[in-house]
Amino acid sequence: MEAKPRRSVVLYAAMGAGHLLPMVELAKIFLSRRFDVTIAVPATPGSATTGSPTIAGIAASNPSITFHLLLPPSCADPDPNPLLLMLDILRLSVPSLVSLLRSIPFLAALVLDIFCAEAIDAAAALHVPAYIYFTSSAGAFAASLGLMYHYSTTTASLRDMGKAVLRFAGVPPIPTSDMPPTVQDRENRFYKARARLYARAMEASGVLLNTYEWLEARAVSALREGAYFPDRPPQSVYCVGPLVATGEEEGAREAERDASLAWLDAQPARSVVFLCFGSMGSFSAAQLKEIARGLESSGHRFLWVVRSPRQEPTNFLEPLPEPDLAALLPEGFLERTADMGMVVKSWAPQAKVLRHAATGAFVTHCGWNSTLEGVTAGVPLLCWPLYAEQRLNKVLIVEEMKAGVVIDGYDEEMVTAEEVEAKVRLVMESDEGEKLRERLAMARAKAVEALAEEGPSRVAFDEFLDHLVSSE
Repeated sequence: MEAKPRRSVVLYAAMGAGHLLPMVELAKIFLSRRFDVTIAVPATPGSATTGSPTIAGIAASNPSITFHLLLPPSCADPDPNPLLLMLDILRLSVPSLVSLLRSIPFLAALVLDIFCAEAIDAAAALHVPAYIYFTSSAGAFAASLGLMYHYSTTTASLRDMGKAVLRFAGVPPIPTSDMPPTVQDRENRFYKARARLYARAMEASGVLLNTYEWLEARAVSALREGAYFPDRPPQSVYCVGPLVATGEEEGAREAERDASLAWLDAQPARSVVFLCFGSMGSFSAAQLKEIARGLESSGHRFLWVVRSPRQEPTNFLEPLPEPDLAALLPEGFLERTADMGMVVKSWAPQAKVLRHAATGAFVTHCGWNSTLEGVTAGVPLLCWPLYAEQRLNKVLIVEEMKAGVVIDGYDEEMVTAEEVEAKVRLVMESDEGEKLRERLAMARAKAVEALAEEGPSRVAFDEFLDHLVSSE
């Protein structure tokens, strides 16, 4: 009897490691279910011929996945706003995506990042179902839909609402100031483009969420019930996470990896505060000095990833130079803290650090990948949001998930050394910190349970595949 041909799926990832890495983890689940997987990635400016070193490294670590670089037509008048430029590149890459889709045998589905939702038309043209893979929290997705409905029934922008609190189904009350900066003005060009993408996403055959139901049960329930658009039938929603990198894909830089993990090996269990702020997070020299003073005064061990200050905060597409630690940190800091801390330049193997027995707390920017890595490692979070939906995730982490505390002052000119010290001591020394650790131990156990072969997230993925096959 002739074996059935393997089905194929194409995953269209948005730009940036925070969007690509969750797609890679999703691809692995497809592979385990005997699908052939191609990840389509748009070329970034200047990389159309050489490709991205980040993508090349990830591809080399995942030889079972095919990576395809989409080449958009040249843009005669590129948008000066990097966010809008990103959306333009994603949109202009759709014809290249269509050509790719036509070349894939036995194509079963197109899976899209939310920022790639315009490509739903490409799937429709080939009579292939399209699904959205939302790589942030279920609560962020719920709040984004809730805001669209809110704006459709009001006239004011969030920035004009003072200290008002937004109340959306499935999520805790959200101060307007903690919604993403790009949605504060309803007339903002990026918000309008973003709203169009979320509206297009409602046309998809379903939504995959990189979360697990135990962690965000209320938001998931509201999404499944269609609470945000009561005049439309609710979409199929599948919690397939937490899908996080193990750290094996991080490629080169073995010396730094060995150095930071070897240092952790010499530290007592749960004694180290790990500070890392994502692939694009950076601080001014003045803020770095305040962090340093706070860590030193706390008396606790620390592993701190320091990046150079970004001269243009909005230009996230440009890589940062290596930091000059002697110039950025207080005089004598590295020498005085040599026995209690380690500072590394620009990068550390975050997933492995968080799972290390010596790590006792995580100071994070609240990006969703980092949040999931911390939660699934059972490490309490000290929340210091910087950009995008991170303030919103902070609300969810503290108020809904009960997985962390806020470092106050993140929305002011400077977080003081005293605040850094106080929150480090709170998590590492107090009864409140111990309760957080107990909560995170439960979150870690539930994450393992969700990803077990018969666990809720694996069952949800198989339900998604059943839905996919039935639509053929």
